[in-house]
Amino acid sequence: MVAHVTTVAFQGIEAVPVDVQIQIAPGFPGIVIVGLPDKAVAESRERVRAALHASGLALPPKRIIVNLAPADLPKEGSHYDLPIALGLMAALGVLPGDQLADFVALGELALDGTIASVAGVLPAAIGANAIGRGLICPSACGPEAAWAGGGMEILAPRSLIAIANHFKGTQVLSRPEPALKRDGAALADLADVRGQESARRALEIAAAGGHNLLMAGPPGAGKSMLASRLPSLLPPLSPKELLEVAMIASIGGELAGGKLTDRRPFRAPHHSASMAAMVGGGLRARPGEASLAHHGVLFLDELPEFTPQVLDSLRQPLEAGEVMIARANHRVRYPSRFQLVAAMNPCRCGMAGEPGMSCKRGPRCAADYQARLSGPFLDRIDMRIDVPAVTASDLIGATPSESSAVVAERVAAARALQAERFEALGIDDIRTNAQCGSALVETIATPDKAGAKLLAEAAEALRLSARGYHRVLKVARTIADLDGAETVGRPHLAEALRYRIAGDRLLAAA
Repeated sequence: MVAHVTTVAFQGIEAVPVDVQIQIAPGFPGIVIVGLPDKAVAESRERVRAALHASGLALPPKRIIVNLAPADLPKEGSHYDLPIALGLMAALGVLPGDQLADFVALGELALDGTIASVAGVLPAAIGANAIGRGLICPSACGPEAAWAGGGMEILAPRSLIAIANHFKGTQVLSRPEPALKRDGAALADLADVRGQESARRALEIAAAGGHNLLMAGPPGAGKSMLASRLPSLLPPLSPKELLEVAMIASIGGELAGGKLTDRRPFRAPHHSASMAAMVGGGLRARPGEASLAHHGVLFLDELPEFTPQVLDSLRQPLEAGEVMIARANHRVRYPSRFQLVAAMNPCRCGMAGEPGMSCKRGPRCAADYQARLSGPFLDRIDMRIDVPAVTASDLIGATPSESSAVVAERVAAARALQAERFEALGIDDIRTNAQCGSALVETIATPDKAGAKLLAEAAEALRLSARGYHRVLKVARTIADLDGAETVGRPHLAEALRYRIAGDRLLAAA
């Protein structure tokens, strides 16, 4: 007799069903696991044996074969512990195999029989719901799984004994409720920024249209301070976006307590990050910072300090909105539609181009430092601004600046206009101007006669690439949305071109 329990293997954020087959047969006693298991899966036989013993169940002195089908699909992670244990309990007659057939199970077992939390419960729950089955998951992950749908049955036990008692009818496991994390800490407010009116304006435009932004300036000018205020300008995640972000965070093991949050992600990796850490990869092809920032902000401080290979690896995600990780035996896709915000000094000593200051190494310092940024990478950045140093007069007696709440209202109004425009066109997978393709942006951002003349002259004078031309149109469309204008005019294009032109600090890199 062979017992069957269904679990899942993860390919990106997709959960692929895996049939766990258990057979107890005569032979040399032991547990053999086949079906391309990795080290964590192979070690599960010791955790399962100890957990069953702690639950008062002894394994018979026979040969136990565990087959994870399909056999050609790699099996990774510790979440196979629970389905293997449930299959053994069904093979021994402790649990009813016909009732287990209605569930998908995943979880890691402790040696005392309790069930520890694992990554990927939300994608597993959505996958189980798609095939019409319930889910058995750790108790700590129950609130996360409950977001998959209100109609599916979810069991979130604390131990193997609780599962056995539930199926016997001596203990009833209630369905967990979906939990939303309420972040108590207030976001940093834009009112804290003194001066820097041009940078504040650029930050508002970037927030309204989801545009990529590069800030260049000397140390202490407030670049990082401005970037940290961007989340306070962005609207909360929509229900669809929240679910996508939560699925990636679940695969990455970053959902604390199984609670979801409607705040947009803000990821700020250190410049020592590797390519696998940035775009995803590694032994188990986990999502990287680019995917964990999906529908949010990826902030790269000290941009030239990142290795050129890591920065150039972001070119495909910036253009396509997804990361494809290719391996010899499988391919994994992670969504990564993020807003890139970067900050950099003009040179290694940071003072090139500052009035009254001179760079120690001269022009070569700035040229070598900025040459670490490739032209194709810079071409994907919509807006580039200079952030000059703040003087003492800007700080002493400065009038209070607009708060984030005031600016966020204008941003929300501009994004509402964009959402209405895309809905009228029958497009449901695009929410901001920055996400538009070249054909679509030419339709929604057709300039008036004066604007078209300016754009043609500027494209020839600045030698704009096709990508640069369309990104200028996107930024101009956002500026027009902030003004509430139906048509993109010459003033909107003039401001967009000003953000496209590299400042004096970026001439060497451009």
